[in-house]
This record gives sequence, structure tokens and C-alpha cells, in this order.
Amino acid sequence: MFFGVKMIPRYRPSPGSTMSLSFCGNENNSAAYNVDQGVLNNGCFLDALTVVPHVFLLFITFPILFIGWGSQSSKVHIHHSTWLHFPGHNLRWILTFILLFVLVCEIAEGIVSDGFTQSLHLHLYMPSCLAFMAAITSIIYYHNIETSNFPKLLLALLIYWILAFITKTIKFAKYTEHGIGMRQLRYCLTGLLVLLYGLLLAVEINVILGRRYMCFAHPTEVKPPEDLQDLGVRFLQPFVNLLSKSTYWWMNTFITTAHRRPIDLKVIGKLPIAMRALTNYMKLRKAFEAQKRPDGLQPQGPQWIWRALRQAYGKPLILSITFRFLADLLGFVGPLCISGIVHHISKKNHTIQAPAQLLGIYFISSQEFLANAYVLAVLLFFALLLQRTFLQASYYSAIQTGINLRGAIQTKIFNKIMRLCTSNMSMGEMTVGQICNLVAIDTNQLMWFFFLCPNLWAMPVQIIVGVILLYYLLGISALIGATVIALLAPVQYFLATKLSQAQKSTLEYSSERLKKTNELLRGIKLLKLYAWEHIFCSSVEETRRKELTSLQAFALYTSVSIFMNAAIPIAAVLTTFVVHVHLSDDADLSPAVAFASLSLFHILVTPLFLLSSVVRSTVKALVSVQKLSEFFSSDEIGEEQEPKATIPTSSTNHSNYQALPLKVVNRKHPAREDWNSYGLHSEQDTETAAVEDDDTCIKITGGYFSWTDGAPTLSNVDIKIPFGQLTMIVGQVGCGKSSLLLAALGEMQRISGIVTWNSNPKLDSEGDESPDAAGDDEIRKRGAVAYASQKPWLLNASVVENITFEMPLIKQRYKTVIEACSLQPDIDILPQGDQTEIGERGIILSGGQKQRISVARALYQTTNVVFLDDPFSALDIHLSDHLMQEGILKLLREEKRTVVLVTHKLQYLPHADWIIAMKDGTIQTEGTLKDIQNSEPELFEQWKTLMNRQDQEFEKETVAESMTVLERKNLRRAMYSREALKTEEEEEEESVESDDEDNLSQVMRHRATIPWGSCGKYLTSAGLLLLPLLVLSQLLKHSLMVAIDVWLAHWTSDVIRAKIHADQHNCTLVQDCGFSHSSYLLVFSVLCCLGIVLCLVTSVAVEWTGLRVAKELHHSLLNNIILAPMRLFETTPLGSILNRFSADTNTIDQHIPTTLECLIRSTLLCVSALGVISYVTPVFLIALAPLAIACYFIQKYFRVASRDLQQLEDSTQLPLLSHFSETVEGLTTIRAFRYEARFRQRLLEFTDANNVASLFLTAANRWLEVRMEYIGACIVLIAAVASITSSLYSHLSAGLVGLGLTYALMVSNYLNWMVRNLADMEVQLGAVKRINTLLKTEPENYEGLLSASQVPEGWPQQGEIQIQNLSVRYDSTLKPVLKHVNAHIKPGEKVGICGRTGSGKSSFSLAFFRMVDTFEGRIIIDDIDIAKLPLQTLRSRFSIILQDPILFSGTIRFNLDPEMKATDSMLWEALEIAQLKPVVKTLPGGLDAVVTEGGENFSQGQRQLFCLARAFVRKSSILIMDEATASIDMATESILQKVVMTAFADRTVVTIAHRVHTILNADLVIVMKRGVILEYDKPDVLLSTEDSVFASFVRADK
Repeated sequence: MFFGVKMIPRYRPSPGSTMSLSFCGNENNSAAYNVDQGVLNNGCFLDALTVVPHVFLLFITFPILFIGWGSQSSKVHIHHSTWLHFPGHNLRWILTFILLFVLVCEIAEGIVSDGFTQSLHLHLYMPSCLAFMAAITSIIYYHNIETSNFPKLLLALLIYWILAFITKTIKFAKYTEHGIGMRQLRYCLTGLLVLLYGLLLAVEINVILGRRYMCFAHPTEVKPPEDLQDLGVRFLQPFVNLLSKSTYWWMNTFITTAHRRPIDLKVIGKLPIAMRALTNYMKLRKAFEAQKRPDGLQPQGPQWIWRALRQAYGKPLILSITFRFLADLLGFVGPLCISGIVHHISKKNHTIQAPAQLLGIYFISSQEFLANAYVLAVLLFFALLLQRTFLQASYYSAIQTGINLRGAIQTKIFNKIMRLCTSNMSMGEMTVGQICNLVAIDTNQLMWFFFLCPNLWAMPVQIIVGVILLYYLLGISALIGATVIALLAPVQYFLATKLSQAQKSTLEYSSERLKKTNELLRGIKLLKLYAWEHIFCSSVEETRRKELTSLQAFALYTSVSIFMNAAIPIAAVLTTFVVHVHLSDDADLSPAVAFASLSLFHILVTPLFLLSSVVRSTVKALVSVQKLSEFFSSDEIGEEQEPKATIPTSSTNHSNYQALPLKVVNRKHPAREDWNSYGLHSEQDTETAAVEDDDTCIKITGGYFSWTDGAPTLSNVDIKIPFGQLTMIVGQVGCGKSSLLLAALGEMQRISGIVTWNSNPKLDSEGDESPDAAGDDEIRKRGAVAYASQKPWLLNASVVENITFEMPLIKQRYKTVIEACSLQPDIDILPQGDQTEIGERGIILSGGQKQRISVARALYQTTNVVFLDDPFSALDIHLSDHLMQEGILKLLREEKRTVVLVTHKLQYLPHADWIIAMKDGTIQTEGTLKDIQNSEPELFEQWKTLMNRQDQEFEKETVAESMTVLERKNLRRAMYSREALKTEEEEEEESVESDDEDNLSQVMRHRATIPWGSCGKYLTSAGLLLLPLLVLSQLLKHSLMVAIDVWLAHWTSDVIRAKIHADQHNCTLVQDCGFSHSSYLLVFSVLCCLGIVLCLVTSVAVEWTGLRVAKELHHSLLNNIILAPMRLFETTPLGSILNRFSADTNTIDQHIPTTLECLIRSTLLCVSALGVISYVTPVFLIALAPLAIACYFIQKYFRVASRDLQQLEDSTQLPLLSHFSETVEGLTTIRAFRYEARFRQRLLEFTDANNVASLFLTAANRWLEVRMEYIGACIVLIAAVASITSSLYSHLSAGLVGLGLTYALMVSNYLNWMVRNLADMEVQLGAVKRINTLLKTEPENYEGLLSASQVPEGWPQQGEIQIQNLSVRYDSTLKPVLKHVNAHIKPGEKVGICGRTGSGKSSFSLAFFRMVDTFEGRIIIDDIDIAKLPLQTLRSRFSIILQDPILFSGTIRFNLDPEMKATDSMLWEALEIAQLKPVVKTLPGGLDAVVTEGGENFSQGQRQLFCLARAFVRKSSILIMDEATASIDMATESILQKVVMTAFADRTVVTIAHRVHTILNADLVIVMKRGVILEYDKPDVLLSTEDSVFASFVRADK
């Protein structure tokens, strides 16, 4: 072997000495081949020797790699490419990277030292090239072995490391022997290589020890981590190798596939176990547990939370901070390298001292090595790569920690909610809103704090190092420049506080504006019918004006902040150079110094940029933790430790019962009663007592319960609830019926007493031998209870999910329950039947429908105990009878379930097996109805009269019935119109969902393009003045920036020329030879000042444009919506219109301007930088093409993926937040059902879904940034090499080289900003696009043929209506709803219109107001065709009362007369007619009394009366009543009927009735069916006709 190696050098130069290429060089007198001192003392041979191991490795591994790659399919089917097994994996990668770097240095050193000799000495760099290839091969080989898990093949690497270590050690030893020391660079490099090969050898041996694949009998079996066995985990960051981790290589496939199909939750899969919320919660909980004091108490206060967070998440944060430090220190290599390169070029005397020659070969010192410009360029390239990698790793690590932490805290909050006392909520100590804010805002604040945390530590270091380097370059003047920059910090902080204040006030105004807009949209029908749109519109506009004023402040501060950030570096550079030139006559202002300090200033500004946001974030995090600690220390359920109640365990519990009455009853009731109940029926009673005893399901003894710490709400409660029986709890409003149920469920604070739950004897053999004495465990002992609360609580889910409530769906049972609750008709109306989403994000249901669904849920469950809290309150009589019979008496009785029913409907008492009567928080009496009849005759009588009255209330019944019919009708109407026309947006979304191939590909193309249209729309809204200003100012500013730097280059190059000139003329000072700085300085100062002014102009222009656009867009949106036809509101969900006014308007107001500014700035900076580089070295353009193509594809793929991921993150956050709010609202229900665990599970799923989206978004951002930074580094490398070459060979001035390099460094910073902003801009322009679609809706035609002045003043005087052949439809695409209707109504007639639901009655009334599309026929009122009138005039002359009463927030006066036309007396008169005068008189402020939003402070009936009064105020001769008396009770209604007859005696009244008896005394009745008039005559004529439809209606109504 050795012989062969010795021969290699002999063969190479065989052609003889003529050829200048040879391994050892071929100077004729060469000592290179001299082996007199022994072969090992020849330097060239030593180099040849080191080739051996590398050649060996390359020969051995290549075939294995080829075979391996050929048979990749045979690998185990896991995520094999990410399967990390072997010990020391990361260390091996790090060592290999270091090895590669050292080898690059060795190659470079060889080339540089070879440059000193005549012939090429291959041995100086060829071995190291081979070593480089071998090192790369080794890591590829290792990676492939590792992924296919075949450790035996690592033997090849082991041999390689041993050989390499030995050969290098020999070389090193020989060098030492020959006295080559640390002065020579090659000696150091060789020593390093020995160390590295040794370490790699150690790693390899460690693998053998770890996996025991040789030298041991039994190799260890290794299973991949759990996550990788589960194919659902797609987030591979923790599992891939180090290279893939640092460059996010594993994301490639993910991001490129986003182009082909949208990213959804299926695509991103599950979270790895270590990142799941549960894991992190456990981790956090452990940290909290560790803080517990020895006495077992939890310490309170925020610092306790901080300590736990530090303990749980300190390690990854420290890692992130370390990465950040490394990145920041590497950041300073840039300016230093620039300085070195420019310095090297500007030394025109390239004199070279001959290097030392030892061992027959040349050596150079490290100084000489680093003086070489090319070496510096390569070093700069590596430093940049490393710096960017470290920076991204730091970001990623911090963000991942933040996300994990957020998951843990959210879970902790949820667990706390599950144990919260409900009294906290009801007593208003904590609202649902506050808790949701904790989740939505405070956890995110903490997360952001963790993101920005590394900055807190890194900034001071960056600033200090930067200032030291500047001082080293420029001396004292640097400090002056640095102080200018330091002034920026307090100003920035001041601006930041001002900004957040402005944002707060903007928020207040915008929420007020939203409230008004919401009212306007909800009452839009009424506003249109009364022609009041403009009054409300102007009130919204007024609020918007206030909001815009505070937005102006916001914009002002933003623009000042942008201006500061741009102008301060210019100012700093200016002052520094001015001072520098003036301070010393012999100022060294070489390009090297100038451009290095310029780059340093750029670096220094960044931390100060961030300072304000970091400080603000820290403050917010402190506040959030304070809030969290308050929340975590709030009261929990069952907290008080009480002495356990002792129950005597004698033969039976009988003795216990005996003790009961004496203790309780005597206090309240006379003894006679006790005697009654015990003495008289003694034999029966003992029997029942014994039975009861077995049969008692719940027993409360001597219970005192309270909500807060005050007086008990329930006192002295002793009740028993029998098994399998129907128990009713009755009593007046507010006597504590619901509280009794909650006390039994353990929701109230128990002051004293015992609650006992027995398990059902029929189910459990043990029966009740030991009734659970409930001290603290009462909660744990009781089984699940199906509980329907008084205020129905629904999930945001489909109807089925709400009813089955996580139970399996059993078709038959489900049907029975639906039938019992009469839900089928309601389900039929819903668009997707029982799969329809209900709740916040879905269809809005009425109270009765909600209540029936919540009762259906209780019936569907299979628990033994059912608690129904007043299930009939929102139901009418038919439904409640049906529910009682079918549901409670039939379904629950059959299943022998224990039912406790709280109710006001006393007519059901006879059905009860056991009755508990309550009064003022105590038990009045309990027993069967018979017992009570005997013991409490007065009470029984009272009940009887009430029951009779309730039975007689037939009219009440019809009212109530109509309520349900009405609810269904409203729902049906909403559904019908919603089905008929989907909004464009929805259609767009649907088209994305339909998976036809051609369609999908089109959509995909559509997703890849930037919405230029919306961008154009946005910019053109700014107007003709601002747009050119914006564009021109930006271009001018950036041209000036370039001009400043070009001038600096020119100036500094001249300084060098002057220096050389001075040297030639022997002037001691440059100034003596007639060179003066002042002219240069003057131009420089002027340029800088102009630049600063332009910075101000551009920043103001951008924000001003933004304001202008915001104003324009909102104005046109509001006006368009107001004038839009009713169809729009019937077909578009209210929420989606409101979103345009809330989220989208907010985006346009606050986010687009700043994004736009950033985008323009970063784009122009990149363009100008590339321009400057190309100007300095035109060769650069050739290299630019491939880089530009790479950039284009990267941003194209990234934008699509980023947009999808952002939408995913938003859409996964919604269910999470609504899960929190619905949990808080349904807390008692969830606890009663014992569903805490299921809800916790759902929370974990939601949190993980949100977190996995956030993590992918982070990883995608890092993916982009790493790639863009690498491209930036390539640009720097190419620019550096090109400019060095051209300056050495074609005399490019040193100043321009410095300029080119400074700009190249800038590009690498701004490239990814550009793409990120582009992606953000695209998402934000979506808002403009959505608003634009709404702006395209056609408004109603408000202009008539006649102008408003041509309409007679008092028209219509008589109120005569002629309807001729009228056909009406809701939209030109739909079928007609009225067909060829003819009618003639004389002045002053009272007309009734009736017909079944959907017969066109309401459409009839809307036709008068032209709310519907009249496509045939006409309506003539007092000789004027209403089609000719302007809409405003037409609608302002009629009155209508709608079926759903709508009140607006404001005063009563405003509600009756928003136009402010009527006098007080007119208003009082109207109120008197409407029977409201006494009500309003008692209110504070009378007519100026406050009406809350939606009129919530009045009952439904009163609201309807206000609507009547509103119609009376407008004294029009035609009044239309559309089912206006639906929600008024019989008595009030009859009064009203009379009033209408008297007050409107001389006016035409059209009443649309669903209850026929209201129109029996009308002058004329019209019966309609399916849009056609069926009967048209006087009511008595129709009644006398036997088979008339009207007569059948009347009979049905009786």
C-alpha cells in the first residue's frame, strides 16, 4: 500500500518538467522530491499520504449508496426519512459542518500560498479538496444508513475516521518536529483537523456502544418515536436531521403541494406529542406543583406564575437567546469584511513579502491569509449563511415555546373554568366576556412576550458591540452619531404609548359605530318602510367621523414613527461624518471606514426599531399575568372543607327520618299539621316512610345554601325526591325553585346540612345500604343528571349534535324525542334539516325553539335522573301540553326515570307523584297532591282557582299558539330568501369546494395570482391628487438615498486619490496639496437634509392615502347598503354584512397603510440596491437571472401556502374561543351531565388544531426567510467577487466597491421583508375585494317619474286604493308571489286579509311600499300610480306596523319620531291611544326615558304597543297592520281593536291577520291562497256561506 502511494507522485509529472501542472510542483531545482531525510520528512509526501483515507471512503461508499438508493422502496414504511436513531446524531452533524468549514479554509490557504510560486503545487489543495468531498460523502452516507436503520454499514465510516485521524496525526507530528509553529496558518488548520477527526471517531465509537451492532452479542432494538409510527403527524421539525431542521427542507413538499390543493386541517395533520396542549399542561402543572409550599398551600400572585413559566419553558428560551447572540455577533462580520475588502483594494502598492519555506513547501501566516480580498468575500458569505440560520433558529425556537405555552395556559384556564363557582358569574364578578378575553387576548400577549423575549437580551449586546466597533473605526465622532440614534429610543417609546392610546379611542368609537350599524341592519326593513334610512345613516356617519378623527391621530403617530425610523440613520451618518471631518485635519475618511460605519449604523438602528414594541409587549405581558393570577385564585366549587356529616348507621335509616320533622317543621308550621301528617295516617305513613326510604333518590337534610358569602338564599331545606317518580316544584317567581335544583347538583355554596344521593336500588344490587354521606364528595358520588336549564343553552353545532350531546345516535329514540318536543316542523324549515348549524355562527333560532331543543337533549340522555327547570316558559299551550303528555308522562315514565320538574303551570299538578311547594327560599310543604289537600287546604284552594283560570284561558292559548306559528314563519321566510340567492362570496367559496378537476385547476390558478384588481380599487379610491404624490415621493426618496451613498463613494475615492497624490508630492497633510473636504461635505449635507424631508413627505403621504381610502370606502359601503333592495338582507346573513363593517373596515383603516408602506419601501430598496450593484459591476446581471427566477418561484409558492395557513389559523381560533364562551355559559349543564372530561377533550382538540396551524405558519415563514437570506448571501458573494476582480483588473474605484457591497448586504435584509409584506398585502386586500363585491349591488330605484315637489302636499287625502291586475315577485329570478290581483278599497274602509302561511298576505302589504318587484299591473292611490313616485316620498306618506316589534336604542321620543317633527302633545296622544301612557309616565325622564338596544327593557307586548304608537304619530290616511297584534295578550288586543276603530275611523286600515277573529268586524275580507284572491266580500256574507274558506278559518279559530 505504502509503496503504491509513494509511486503516485512519481507518475503525475511523467511528461517531464515542461508541463506546469504537477502534484508536487516542478521547479527544476525543486526540493519537493527530495527524500534524503526519509520519506516522512518530505512535505509533499505527507500531503499525499493524507489522500489515502479519502480515496478509500469514496471507493467504498459509492456502490453502497447507489445500491441503497436503487432499493429505497424496501425501507420500512414509516416516515423513514426523518427517523433519527443513532446516538450523537446532532453532534455528528455539527462536527461535520465545522470540518467542512475548516477544509474550505485549508483549500483556500493552499491556493493562496500556491499563488507565490511559479508552478502549481497540487499537493497544497488537492488533498483537502478530496477531504471535502469525502466529508460530504460521509454525512450523506450516514444519513442514508440512519434512515434505513442498518448500522452495520457504519463500519466503513469507522475505518475512515481511524485512517484519517492517523494520517493527519503523522502530518501534525512532523510539522511540530520541524519547528513549524502557531505563526503558520496551515499548522493550526492541521491541528484542528486532527481534533475534529478524533472527535468524529469518538462519536462513531459511541454509536457502537449505544447500538451494540458489533463487538456485542445482542444489538439493541430501537423503536422509532411514537409520533413517527402515527402517519397523522405531519409536523416533522422535531424529527428531521440537523440540516433539514435548520433550512426547513422538510417543508418543501408541503409548500409546493399547496399550489395543487388548498391546505386544510387534514393536510397539516396532528401535533407531535411533545407539542400537544395536554403534554404542555402537564409540564406547566408540574412546575406549579413544585412551587407549593410545605404546608400544601398554593402561593398566590403573579410572580408565582412567572416562576412556574420559567421552570417549564426556561430551557428552550435560553436556547433561543443563545442562537440570537450568535446571530447578532456574526452580524458584525459583514461591516468588518467590507472594511477589509475595500482596504485591501485601496492599497495600490500590492507588495508581497515572500512566505516562509519549510519542509520544501511554502507556508503563510494567518494575517497574510486574511489580507486577501477573495478570502474575505468567502468568509463573509459563510458568516452570512450562519448568521441567518442562527437567527431563524432563534425565532423558531422562541415562537414554538410561545405556542406551547399558550396551549398549556389555555388548558389551565379551561380546567379552572370547570371548577368555577357559578355565583361568581351571576354576581357579575366575572363576565363571560372577561373570561373569553383571558383566552383570546391575554394568552396571546404572553405568547408574544415569549416571541420577543430574546430581543430583550440581544439588544443591549448588539448596541454595545456596535458602538465599540464604530469607535474603533471612527474614534470619538462615532459616539456622537450613536447618541443621535439613542435619542430615537425615548421618542419611539413615547410614540408607541401615544399609538396605543389612539388605538384605544378608535376602538371605542368603532364599537359604538358597529352597535349603530348593527341596529340599522337589524331594523332595515322598518327603516325602509318608514323612509328613515337617512336619519340612521347620518348617525352612523357621525360616529364614523369621530372614529376617523382618532384614526387621524393614529395615522399621524404612525407616520411620525415611520419617518423617525427612516430619517434617524441618515441624520446619524450625517452628524458622524461632519464631526469626523471637522475634528481632525488628517481625518481618515477612506471608503473602508465610511462604508463599514454605514453598515454598522444600519445594524444599530434595528434594535432601537424593535425597542418600543418589545417594551410595550413586556408591559402587556405583566398585566396579562396579573389578570391570570387573579383568575386562578378565584373561588372554586366545593372548596370549603366541612366536617363530614355523620349519619347514624343503625339497622335502617329510619331513625334519621324521625329526627327530621322535629328539627325542621316545628319552626314554621303549627303542630296540628304534623299531627295531621303523622298521626292520622299513621299506618299508611310508616309504610310509605319505609318505602320512601328505599325509594329516595335525593335527600337534603337541614340544608342552608347561599350563592355568595351573604345571607343564605335557601334556608332550612328538608326534602326528599323519590326514585322513578315525577316530582314537581312549584312556587312564585323568585322563591328559589331553580336554586333548589342547583343546590342538589352541588352548584351552590353549602353553609350547613347534608345532601344525599342514593344510587338506584333497581339498578344496583347494593341499593342504598350506604347512602353516600355527602360532605365534600357529594359531587363525586352523584351520577350524571340530565338537566335542562331555564335559559336554554345550546352548542354551536348542528341540531342533531345538540340533542344527542355526544351520545350515540339511535334513530328510533331520536325520532320519539323529536316528536315529543314537536321539533319536526322546525327541522323541516331549516336549510339542511337537522344537520343545520345553530348558534353564533349558524342559524339564529327563537327562544321557544331553543328551549325545546334543550329539553329534547335532557329527554334523549339515558341518565336515571332528569331535572327540568321550567321547560314550558317559552312554549305555547299546545306545545307544552304535547311535551307534558308525550315527553314527560310517556317517555320518561316508561323508562322509570326520576324526574324533577320546576314549573309555573299548575294545571299539570294532578300528574305529579310528589309535590314540593316553595316560598321565599324555604319549603312551604311537600307531599302528594292529596297530602297537601289535607294539610294545606288554603294553598290547595288557591291552586285550584289558578288551575281553573289557566284552563279557561282559551284565548291565551291562541295567542301562545300564534307565537310558535310566527316563529316558524319568520324562520321560514329567512330560510326561503337565503336559499334563493347566495352571496357572491359564498358562491366563490363553494366553487372552491366542488372538486371537479378543471374547475379546481382554474381556482388554483386564481389562488396563485395577486388580486391586482383590488389593489387598483384601493389606490384609485385615494383620488387623483394623492396617488401621484405617493408614487413620486417614494421614487424621489429612494433615488436620493442612492445619491447620498454614491456621493459618499465618490468623496471617499477622491480622498484616497488625494492621499496618493500627496505621497508623491511629499505633502505632510493632504490639505496642503489643495484638497478640501468642505465642498464634498456641503453636497453631502444638502442631500441628507433633502432625504430627511422626503422621508417625512412619503410617510405622511402613505398614511394620508390610507385615511382617504378608509373614509371613501366606508362612506360608499354604508350608502350602498342603505339603498340596497330588501333581497340583499334576506339572502345575505347579517353577520357577513356586519363583518364588512367590522373586520374588513378595521383592516382597511389600520393595517393596509402600514403594510403598503413596508411593501413599497422594501421593494424599492431591493430594486435600488440591485441597480447599484449592477452599475458597479455589470457582470452581476448575468448571475442575477437564475437568482431572480429562484426568488420568483419561492415567493409564488410561499404566498399561496401562507394565505391558506393564515386563514386556517384564523378559522381554527374561532371554534376555540366559542368553545370557551359556550362552556362558561353552560357550566351548570355540563357539570350536571358530568361531561367535564368530554369538554376538556374537545378543548384539547381545538387548541391543538389552532396550535398546529400556528406552528406550520411559523415554519412556513422560516422556510421563506431562510431561502431568501441564502439568496441574499449568494448576491453578496457574487457582488463581492465580481467587484474585487474588476477593481484589481479594470481599476474600479474603491469607493464604488464599498458602495456595492453595502447595498448587497442590504438586499439580503430586505428580500424576505418584501415577500412577507406581499403575502400580508394579499390577505389584507381580500377585505377590499369583499367590500367591492357588496358595492356592486344594484340599489333600489329611488327616483320616480315625478319629483318630490310635484306630489300634492297632503297626498293621499282620502285613502282610496285601486289594485289593477297586480303581479309581484321578490326577485326577477324567482316565481311570482302574487298573481293578477284585483281589488278596490274605498276611502276609510277597514279591510282584513287572511290566508295560510305563505299565501302572499305579507307580500300584499309590501307591494304598497314597492319593497317587492312589481312586474305587472299597478296600484293607484288617490289617482296617482305609486310606481311614478320617488320612493322616499311614497314611503313617508304611509304607516305600517310590522309583526316583529323593532325598537332602537335611544329615547322613547326618538323611537316614536326620529325625524323630530311631532310635538310632545302629539306623542303623548299617540301613547295614550296605544295604552302606554301610564307606563311611560312612571319612567324616569318620561318621553326621554332610555330604550336599551332592541328595546330589551320592555316586554314583547309593550314593544308591539310602541310600534303602534309610532304608526299613530305619523298621521297618514292609510295604515297597514301586518299581524301586528301577534305578541299581545287578549285583553290588550281587544282594547286596541276598539282604539283602531275610533282613532282611525276616517282612515283606510288594511289588517293582515293570522287570527281570524281580529277581522270579524272589518268592512271587507280578502282570503288569499298561493298569491291569488280566493274570496272577496263582507265578513257576514262569507260567514253565511257554508263552504266558504273564511267560515272554515273562523271555525278552526274557535
